[in-house]
Amino acid sequence: MVNEFTFSVKGNLVDIPNETIYAATIEIENGIIKTISKLENETVKGFILPGFIDSHVHIESSMLVPVEFARLAVVHGTVATISDPHEIANVCGLKGVEFMINNGRQAPFKFNFGAPSCVPATIHETAGAKLNANDVENLLERNDIRYLSEMMNFPGVLFKDEEVIKKIASAHKLNKPVDGHAPGLRGEQAKQYIEAGISTDHECFTAEEALDKLHYGMKILIREGSAAKNFEVLADLLHENANNIMFCSDDKHPDSLVEGHINTLCARAVAKGIDVYKVLRAACINPVLHYKLDVGMLRPGDPADFIIAEDLVKFNILQTYINGKLVAENGVTRILSVAAESINHFDCALKVVADFAVPAKHNADDEIFVIEALDGQLITNKLAVPASRLTKASGFLYSNIDEDILKIVVINRYKNAPVSIGWIKNFGFKEGAIASTVAHDSHNIIAVGVDDESIATAVNLVIKEKGGVSCVSKNATTVLGLLVAGLMSDKDGYLVAKKYTEIDKMAASLGTKLSSPFMTLSFMALLVIPHLKLSDKGLFDGDNFVLITH
Repeated sequence: MVNEFTFSVKGNLVDIPNETIYAATIEIENGIIKTISKLENETVKGFILPGFIDSHVHIESSMLVPVEFARLAVVHGTVATISDPHEIANVCGLKGVEFMINNGRQAPFKFNFGAPSCVPATIHETAGAKLNANDVENLLERNDIRYLSEMMNFPGVLFKDEEVIKKIASAHKLNKPVDGHAPGLRGEQAKQYIEAGISTDHECFTAEEALDKLHYGMKILIREGSAAKNFEVLADLLHENANNIMFCSDDKHPDSLVEGHINTLCARAVAKGIDVYKVLRAACINPVLHYKLDVGMLRPGDPADFIIAEDLVKFNILQTYINGKLVAENGVTRILSVAAESINHFDCALKVVADFAVPAKHNADDEIFVIEALDGQLITNKLAVPASRLTKASGFLYSNIDEDILKIVVINRYKNAPVSIGWIKNFGFKEGAIASTVAHDSHNIIAVGVDDESIATAVNLVIKEKGGVSCVSKNATTVLGLLVAGLMSDKDGYLVAKKYTEIDKMAASLGTKLSSPFMTLSFMALLVIPHLKLSDKGLFDGDNFVLITH
């Protein structure tokens, strides 16, 4: 067994800055790389690399508490994350941020949390908490808060909203980076947003947009999560911009985290013919430099954070070390589960079928707005269809299964309030409903289904659990409870992933063609992403940033 205080490791060392590979012995003492010695005329196996870093992730979206996220991630060579606790902050406020930090400390893993900048994300939804500029500055003054999390209120930046500008100024004063979030912003507006001191963006969905932002000095994070998948359109940027690119997942459901993490992006990039050193610079080096992380880059004197990969093609990870501790080996995590405290904010009564009724007040030719969900994208389209395309019976409007226009609802989880109802296309269900309290950014209850009875059943399943994801078919119901803030389970990560795989498979059986229906659903209340979304207060026009009142 490896002595965790003083030991050595042999392998083919990948020197990313100097773009060389050579056989070497690394000596580790008390968690620090003491020496790196080149081996002459000796053949060794495995490639020693700095550990991978997810440069922007909401741990909560994995449905796992930080310790459980770490247990799964280290198997794939991830040693650190840039973690935005924005989701739990919108539910539980500062107590939620403290929960993430304290739970993360119980794992030998390098979580780097930010100060959430947008709690609530907008004034057009009901969140469970509010963090003002003073709250954010107090967080930023802490050594364990590394940056200002994604500034989603880009209109507030452009129009110089006082609270927004104060938050950015606090980060600059404390010499901490500011993360961005500006989907579709181009030209002069992008320039203005970047000149406000915002340094990254993970929301680019075209190469042209990313190049525009790179031109103005911003760093681009190539995102490939469970819902938003931008790798294919952005990966070729690495050829000419490797120093200003990083990889991230943003939102990663537990089943896909079991399958892989940043290592899979490295494999895909190399398969596309991108130079391996440029790929590894994005995966291992750039986040450390940009966020000034206490994460080793495989140099003498650095923390012994490194991985051993079987090769530089598939990036199958043989071993992962963090601070000199072996935390994963041959696909098996060595991080132990720990008991997680319960934290939540949930006060919502059970619903009845009548709560979801929509009176047929429209004429047949009146236009009704419909959200068009897009597989693999957070952005949605705004459709206007005649009311006649919805099913009308007994004076009420219902889903039109044949034309795939289904009812979508959002319900305030923090207090009893009327149900907000809209219509959505591309879920494709032929029966049943799904519901979730993972609903960015305020995490109210969101559901979509073919009939009011199924929707009510799915919603009540998660209300009874005080948070979770549920699925209802003609013959069965199932729910995965998420007791921690209605976002995360306190159970073993691998068991949660198995349960989620089962419920996701059941959702697919309802007829959807979406690759990840629950993840797609979770973003249909995300008002800061154009073009049309639904909050607990009503339908929202993301282009004009207003509620639609008719």
